[in-house]
Amino acid sequence: MLRVGWMLIFVMALAAPAQANEEIVLRHALTGKAQDALATLVLRFNDEQKGKGRVMLQDLRGISEPVRHQLPHMALLDDDDSSEFFGSRPRFKPLFQVMPLAGEKLDAKRFFPLIADAVDDLAGRIQALPLGMSLPVLMWNKNAYRKAGLNPEKPPKTWWEVQERAGKLFDAGVKCPLTSSRFTWVHLENLSSQHGEPISVREKNGVTKVSLNRLIDVKHIALLSSWYKSSYFLYFGPGAEADRKFISGECAMFTGESGLYAEAVHSGLDVGVAELPYYDDVRDATPSKVLPDGAGLWVLTGLKKPEYHLAARFVSFMLRPQVQVEWVRATGYLPMTPVAIEMLKHAGVSPTLLDAATRRLTERTGATTRTKHGAGLGQAREIINEEIASVWANTKPAKEALDTAMLRLNGATPSLLSRPGR
Repeated sequence: MLRVGWMLIFVMALAAPAQANEEIVLRHALTGKAQDALATLVLRFNDEQKGKGRVMLQDLRGISEPVRHQLPHMALLDDDDSSEFFGSRPRFKPLFQVMPLAGEKLDAKRFFPLIADAVDDLAGRIQALPLGMSLPVLMWNKNAYRKAGLNPEKPPKTWWEVQERAGKLFDAGVKCPLTSSRFTWVHLENLSSQHGEPISVREKNGVTKVSLNRLIDVKHIALLSSWYKSSYFLYFGPGAEADRKFISGECAMFTGESGLYAEAVHSGLDVGVAELPYYDDVRDATPSKVLPDGAGLWVLTGLKKPEYHLAARFVSFMLRPQVQVEWVRATGYLPMTPVAIEMLKHAGVSPTLLDAATRRLTERTGATTRTKHGAGLGQAREIINEEIASVWANTKPAKEALDTAMLRLNGATPSLLSRPGR
């Protein structure tokens, strides 16, 4: 009997480390060098844990529909892609609540103000780690420009110049002169920011109202609609569907996330990148006043305490300056902190580019002029995209589509944009 007791204790002792070795799943949809960089960093993090836990990567494209509905522990995604990632909109536990559980620090002041603004809540508290942030930019295929007799080193600065380039590309036989990803973010939210008319304003009573039918909005969507009808502009979907169309060389010009530039270059495309175009006939327009956005590392709710501890340690690991440098150089995403910028300068990245990034990222938009992730942003974009689709279908003119989207957001769902973060 005594011997059986000792055997039981021995078996339990062997089992204890296995129970302590927590595993958490991180779901992502990265490709190319970004996917390789994440896999390398996760492997290094797991090695450092020395049996205290590990992160398991799960590629969204490699899982079946039933598995997709089985929620992971963490996800690297744009909030707009929640339905694609999970088949639903699950709840996330904000990082400002996750990190203290493991005794890890997370100070919002550590981030660039504009980067923090993209992932914080209405109180300025960090909800997700801004790993995959980009600025909206214009890219162009230099070979397509050459074939159309255009100067490959001279990008269009205004939307009128974009129209002129698109016309020449079309006349030269290009079937897709211009396309865009992340349509609402690029063509409404950033258009509004550039021209000094924020798309949403939080009023003193805490209610956020959306303004979508101003002259600049109607003018721009109407112009794009005319391009769509003349095949100057092709629309493939509201998300990142157009990325592949540009990378493959099918489309000559592209508006979307700056993070795609590194992949475009890596693919062998002779590509240029420039600021998002603007309207030079609008008074006080500021082309550089754009809003970063993109994928954040989100932690889901309902985890066990040891799983939250492991997730917090991984977030701290990804925040290390040297890890940030490796990540930014491999992916082309925006650096999260000023410390990372300084280290990138020593790593040989162009100081001119980094200084320009620093100037923009240290600016502030103000908590009252931007709808937050977790405060209805994803759902708001879905509604806007639904109405914009009617413009491409030629069932509504630009103003009616924007009027309807605004009424749906401000009337039918009055609390959608005004609730606190997750």
